[in-house]
Formats: sequence, C-alpha cells, structure tokens
Amino acid sequence: MEIAVIGNKEFVIGFQLAGVRKTYSAETPEKLTETITRVLNDPEVGILVLQSADLEHIPRRLQVTIENSVKPTIVTIGGQEAGLSLRERIKRSVGVDLWK
Repeated sequence: MEIAVIGNKEFVIGFQLAGVRKTYSAETPEKLTETITRVLNDPEVGILVLQSADLEHIPRRLQVTIENSVKPTIVTIGGQEAGLSLRERIKRSVGVDLWK
C-alpha cells in the first residue's frame, strides 16, 4: 500500500521531499476532481492525503464518496483537524487504531 497526496504545488512538495512517490499537483477544481477520481480507483493507494480546503471545490457526489471511503483511507490536512497527528486522523477515519 502506498500513500498518495493531491493538492497544489506548495502542498505536495513537502510530501515529495519526505519520499512520498505518488504526489499529484492539481491547481484547478476540474483537475482536482479528475485526479481524486483516478487515485480512488488505484488499488495500490492505501491512504490519500488532501487539503481540507480542497474539498469545497469538488462536486458533492465526490465529497460523499470521499467521506464514505474505507480504502483508500482519506486524510485531510488543515481546517478543524489541524493539530491532530496522522495516527489520530487515520483512527478517526477508520475507527480503529492501526498502530496497536
């Protein structure tokens, strides 16, 4: 399983520097929607990281798909979950602490 990151260039560059290989720059709402849909269908992706603010720019149907997704697990960064560790965000998304 791999981690994928989708967002603007500034958002994904930090993940690239950390060694995440599947990073996708999406500057427009159309590109964002297209890229999220493609990554959701990638069987290699176990965790998808998005910016919370980007969720406002995608169609409601895709928002619902993201909210209900179990695989890949969707982790949003920014917004109301700022300050939570990646472990806590995954625990909230999945409902189980995967590190135990």
